[in-house]
Amino acid sequence: MTNIALVVLDTLRKDAFDDHFDWLPGVHFDNAWSPSAWTTPAHAALFGGTYPSELGVFAKTESLDCDRPVLAESLSGAGYRTRAFSANANIASAFAFDRGFDDFRHSWRGRKHAEDVFDWGDFISETQDQGPSRFLRAVYECVTRDVDTVASLSYGLRMKARDLGIESISGADDGAALALEYVRETEFGDDEFFFANLMEAHGPYDPPAEYRTGEYTASPNIDDTIGDGPEESRETIRGAYDDCVRYLSDVYEDVFAALREDFDYVITLGDHGELFGTDGVWAHNHGIYPGLVHVPLHVYDGEDRTTRSDDLVSLLDVHRTVLDLADVDGRSRGHNLFEELPERDLLVERYGLRTNRIEQMRANGYDEEVIERYDRNLAGVVLSEGGYAYETLDGFDRSGDVDADADVRSRLEATRADIDTAAVDLDQTTVPSDVQDRLRDLGYA
Repeated sequence: MTNIALVVLDTLRKDAFDDHFDWLPGVHFDNAWSPSAWTTPAHAALFGGTYPSELGVFAKTESLDCDRPVLAESLSGAGYRTRAFSANANIASAFAFDRGFDDFRHSWRGRKHAEDVFDWGDFISETQDQGPSRFLRAVYECVTRDVDTVASLSYGLRMKARDLGIESISGADDGAALALEYVRETEFGDDEFFFANLMEAHGPYDPPAEYRTGEYTASPNIDDTIGDGPEESRETIRGAYDDCVRYLSDVYEDVFAALREDFDYVITLGDHGELFGTDGVWAHNHGIYPGLVHVPLHVYDGEDRTTRSDDLVSLLDVHRTVLDLADVDGRSRGHNLFEELPERDLLVERYGLRTNRIEQMRANGYDEEVIERYDRNLAGVVLSEGGYAYETLDGFDRSGDVDADADVRSRLEATRADIDTAAVDLDQTTVPSDVQDRLRDLGYA
């Protein structure tokens, strides 16, 4: 069998990848597209091998509880040892993204709350109106309850340090250093599959001090910003993002070096991009603009050479490619990246706003008319001959080399017609309070 590593560099724009990851050997796919513009549905497609709507994983139903085997389950069933590290609170055990993994680890920000650690999420939610003295009570609870006292106090200290911006306690990054430690300390054998999600490029754009090139006040609420945007200028915010990407590139160079020692293939990709004021939109929760769905995709196959491909590819193709490399049968809409690819159009989907996003927007003062405007389904089509046509809140737009006479709306409807949307119960996922806390930290709730 073949050892395969799959690493998602969350929120990494294609242009930022091109600027800062030229050190990465292998095949760069310059025309790669995500089927969705944010983390959960993009990962669902990556794991499930079909469009998020077919899996029933999108804005208001976020658990990976589809009725078909997902990637790690297929590999595990074929005898692979499956391991994962996720720094993303969405790609977590709480949402069933650990399906099929023998070992699924979370960073301190993203992991599901351990049973032997004091439940800081519940405590903070229940006592937020009681003032600073409540933390003395929390310390007492950590000491007297049947929990791991040291781990509980350490976790609480990290949370408080994060709120105060104390980097030396809260940690210098969002988990990449911990992922590096995990990879270096793990004795990988034969028949291994490893998945990681690294969050350094994600808001609130708070890189380690030595990577900062300007002053910027990190804000987790940038994700729901629309209109005029945050107080800082667009240039300041994009600069902070690029500082984070520079750090991500450096730390990932170490992660990649460790992975290539044990893995025959290392697949690196972005699940979606990021916006900085396009049509008044920031971050990645509003719309399906090309800056969100044109993503980095790179495959290292053991050869220390760099080549580029202009073939039209999808993140769905990663699913098929991993199965084929592992010689494992499985259903997939994707195609092997190492074989001749068919001529095809690709669909991009968006199913409104998450329920938690709507609640956050209400809390931040947006009126119902604005929320209703942004809580709309949108779709786009990546054309086989080049270019992207997509719906916006104000009509239809085109990007790239799209023939002005092309009937792109009919092409979009044709791709939609091929989709069998799963029947799901909306808003049924119960999210643990501690996970909601970490989603809130990242601007998701």
